[in-house]
Amino acid sequence: MDALREHKNKAAEFFAKGALESALSEYQKVVQEAPEDLSSRQKVAELLQRLGRKKESIATYEALAEAWARQGWLLRAIALCKVILQIEPRHNRTQRLLAELHAKRLESSPRLAPAPKPVENAPATGNISGGTLPRIPIFSQLSGEELLSVMERLELRVFQPKETIIQEGQLGGSMFAIVEGSVEVVRKLETGGERTLAFMGEGDLFGEMALLSAGPRLASVRASERTMVLELPRERVEQLVTRHPSVGQVLQTFHRERLLINMLRSNPLFRALTPLQREALARDFQLCSVPAGKPLTMQGQSASALYLLLRGTCRVLHEHEDGRESDYRPLREGDVFGEISLMLGVTATATVTTAERCTLLRLDREACERHILHQPGLREALSRMSQERLQRTVEMTSGFWLDEGDLRI
Repeated sequence: MDALREHKNKAAEFFAKGALESALSEYQKVVQEAPEDLSSRQKVAELLQRLGRKKESIATYEALAEAWARQGWLLRAIALCKVILQIEPRHNRTQRLLAELHAKRLESSPRLAPAPKPVENAPATGNISGGTLPRIPIFSQLSGEELLSVMERLELRVFQPKETIIQEGQLGGSMFAIVEGSVEVVRKLETGGERTLAFMGEGDLFGEMALLSAGPRLASVRASERTMVLELPRERVEQLVTRHPSVGQVLQTFHRERLLINMLRSNPLFRALTPLQREALARDFQLCSVPAGKPLTMQGQSASALYLLLRGTCRVLHEHEDGRESDYRPLREGDVFGEISLMLGVTATATVTTAERCTLLRLDREACERHILHQPGLREALSRMSQERLQRTVEMTSGFWLDEGDLRI
């Protein structure tokens, strides 16, 4: 191990000085002693490419792509295929082999269930599976031929540390899969600062939400280090889905699951649930996309469901006995509403209407009773929140305003 480390250190020093032949020699010594060291084999391929030794670099990349694929690192294998095609555009043997390897691996791997029927009056989706997200979701259910079709449309891109990959507020035009490196997901605060939402690494997929929802990016994504990604632009996604509808199903399933899992993990109402309880609850949540101007709850009527707002804003309007109307502060991403009517058995205290096209998670009354009313801790939390908000609503109608972020339904 010490000898291998010494060879790697020398190789890095030679590379920094531009002595590529010497760096190659050191890495070849590492590969000779430790052929299972795929990272060093990749360094050999890269140096051969830089030195213009085309046939040797292609052969090394090809063997390495097969090795990564056999170990389950499909994204790395695909990225190397893209490099091979940059060197030799007509070299498609490796892509075919990878598709065959992928198909063989799927023979022993269960596929996700087909997409369920859509929610009534909501054009988007249906029930959401609560299972574990596949490591590489876009490829997890594809046949060898379908994978080959995807690979042909992927673009390999490299970003340097702190370079922006996705900009918050811009319309989404591509989705990305991380091959190597890591990224930071950040969102702007009203104060002008930023808040880190997540870190993502090799194998993670991002950017599909805005791509599938045709909305602006909700956060920025920056490279934390030198990061290699595979990019799939919107127009190529559309072409791909036209040819292979199962690809669209895979993306929609992953999109729904990510939205739900993130919400269940982050919302304080559901943090107390065990993973198994969250999984059971997830199966009954429905994702719906609702156009602007559609009422979700009506003042004076019983709420039919519990809602979690994922994207967009909703207007909240209360009509007083004398006919006056009061606008409450709008509901925003992450807000829950409808629980007062469901938990306390009273009619809704305000009308909630979508102010723009919104994406929501919906849990109908029957499912709410099955999952929440039988969970003492969650039921108590919801009941306590409902009582507090109901009291604040009463206070508001008497001339008092609620605190920012409070729910009023």
